[in-house]
Amino acid sequence: MLGFAPKAVIFDMDGLLLDTERLTRTAMEEEAAARGLSFNDDLFLRLVGVDETGTRRRLADVFGAAFDYDDFRPAYRARVRERVKQGMPMRPGAPEMVAAVKAAGLPMAVATSSWLAQAEPHLRQAGIWPLLDALVTRDDVTNAKPDPEPYLLAAKRLGVPPADILALEDSHSGVRSAAAAGTRVVMVPDLLPATDEMRGLAHAVAPDLHVVRGWLGLP
Repeated sequence: MLGFAPKAVIFDMDGLLLDTERLTRTAMEEEAAARGLSFNDDLFLRLVGVDETGTRRRLADVFGAAFDYDDFRPAYRARVRERVKQGMPMRPGAPEMVAAVKAAGLPMAVATSSWLAQAEPHLRQAGIWPLLDALVTRDDVTNAKPDPEPYLLAAKRLGVPPADILALEDSHSGVRSAAAAGTRVVMVPDLLPATDEMRGLAHAVAPDLHVVRGWLGLP
């Protein structure tokens, strides 16, 4: 059990609700290979939970200042779009968790480092878009995760104090953001493990959203 009854829930998107991190990793690896560049798992893990500005900077550090991120990004994103045409993959327990939170009458939001142009079609395809009470994307904030701004803004839009909010995150930067905003954050790891730092910041660590739903006593 969580030991508290949240008055609202804020979800991360990629890696928490949507199983898109692996699709993105494959797309980036393929596009890098097409350009004669080596893109391995260690490099991708350094990008998990990082916004576009940080991704641009880290790839330039690896591939050099001449690396054309503005050409690379739309090319790998096109590869992702081709893959999700077959259906939007969801993380274990995500559909049931969203439906249960909605049925319980708890306000819910998504706070993501993705831009609206990417987040909206993905959330619509997953069937989550019409269920949300609020959404915060990279378009809405000056400072992305791990800064607390995304969660503070989501809490403001929901009209619920951060201390009364359950935040659900899979990435280290997301956990740092939610914790700094004063929410009760549960980490549900995807590609990144729960380190000692994460366990110290998080209210709890869960293997999947089925377990979180059970902790909340939701059917």
